[in-house]
Amino acid sequence: MKPIPFDHTWPYDLQMGDIYLPSCPYCGNDNVMTNMSLEALKRAKEGVKARVNMPCCRKTMIIIEADEDYLWTSEKLR
Repeated sequence: MKPIPFDHTWPYDLQMGDIYLPSCPYCGNDNVMTNMSLEALKRAKEGVKARVNMPCCRKTMIIIEADEDYLWTSEKLR
């Protein structure tokens, strides 16, 4: 499998059990709390795909995998 390019990543923060994005890659809103659960994040770190519905603009981000700092997605975000 080809490596995922870095322009397909987006940073996230984990705060008190909630997953936040510093800004929405689609509409630009700041400090967006996602609906992603800690269990879904754990599975994404194991390579299981996850869907995150952005509450600010109703777009859906498909997460292919995750690490401690970034969500690796199926589309170019940068």
